[in-house]
Amino acid sequence: MAGVNRVFAAQLAGLPVFGPDGESIGKVRDLVAGLRLDQQPPRVLGLVVELATRRRVFVPMLRVTAIEPTAVTLATGSVNMRRFHRRPNEVLVLGQLIDAQARLAATDARVTVADAAMEPVRTRDWVLAKLAVRERTGRLGLSRRRSSLRVLPWSEVRGLSLTDLTGQPQGAGQLLMLFDTMRAVDIAATMRDLPTKRRHEVVDSMDDERLADVLEELPEEDQKELLAHLAEERAADILEAMNPDDAADLLAELAPADQSRLLELMHPDESEPLKRLLTYSSDTAGGLMTPEPVILTPDATIAEALAHIRNPDLPAALASLVFVCRPPTETPTGRYVGCVHFQRLLREPPAELVASAVDTDLPALGPDAELPEITRYFAAYNLACGPVVDDQDHLLGAVTVDDLLDHLLPDRWRETGLADITEGQEIDSA
Repeated sequence: MAGVNRVFAAQLAGLPVFGPDGESIGKVRDLVAGLRLDQQPPRVLGLVVELATRRRVFVPMLRVTAIEPTAVTLATGSVNMRRFHRRPNEVLVLGQLIDAQARLAATDARVTVADAAMEPVRTRDWVLAKLAVRERTGRLGLSRRRSSLRVLPWSEVRGLSLTDLTGQPQGAGQLLMLFDTMRAVDIAATMRDLPTKRRHEVVDSMDDERLADVLEELPEEDQKELLAHLAEERAADILEAMNPDDAADLLAELAPADQSRLLELMHPDESEPLKRLLTYSSDTAGGLMTPEPVILTPDATIAEALAHIRNPDLPAALASLVFVCRPPTETPTGRYVGCVHFQRLLREPPAELVASAVDTDLPALGPDAELPEITRYFAAYNLACGPVVDDQDHLLGAVTVDDLLDHLLPDRWRETGLADITEGQEIDSA
């Protein structure tokens, strides 16, 4: 790492990690530092690297051979597959140190840590030598204040012991800025590594739509824990913002009294579909389906159908099929006519009616169809999405392949990543 004498933690977030031969290892998600009892800069112990499997592992700094603006290179392509767990004397630089409140040693002025810079020392170690801090300044009596950023030696900032970081309230602005560049599933993995206090601070600062997306990617126990932390009114708002099938799955895990109270707080237009979903077992098509697929009447045009599936907020699997029904088009609909595959839509003139392109031969799933039947159905017809229709030809919703996989994979699959046989082993990324 010749020539590299200072690296800010925020610059490392999300950087790809490569082995010595250019093989992809994963991405940097955090730095781990060991806090000291004196005022000496903490030693940077290593990186938290997220592998392609979503598993987060620890890579010691001694294995890092190069840190560049676009990538980090390791001395070996083999990494220890043991899942990262923070030890009592360790701190996550991005997860815990950033946004922490502290004081300047010279003036006792309050500051907020905006970033931390690590520098190499003669022993080949790296230490958190500098802190970028914001100090609020302004004349007394003025309502508007300005914030100045300063880079100071670690020794000039007080209040960053492990006890301080564990006990003090902490903002989440800088961490949320880092989250802006991450997918919801990656944010969820980051939040699972945070201490409970820090996780709650992040949740309190996150907007409802983003939090709903992240909550959908968390294991059930974490979902319930965070939902219990929220005020009931906000918890109801978050459930409204979630995909209906995910919200119903979460509600099904709650005590009946909590479930009823949250449903009462929701808008009736949002709670009614959830109540219908909750009447089905979670391992049936009715329990897996979403009640909000793309539904059009037979006299809609191909252009209208394409406009609906171009919606960037529509999951890719749901965008693969447009369902055609007689009015009303809200589930449960009028009579189900059939579906139009998105590739067929691309081949038809925009002014044509969807009725001319409807596939009436594709069988539908019944709401009581169980996992083995649903799995065979998706495999037999090569689908990413399939209709769920009752015995009176009403479209009830649609099952997507991602929801099916969610129930076929082992419990807590989001946390385990690779099979348990890799735990603690050295595995070559190639």
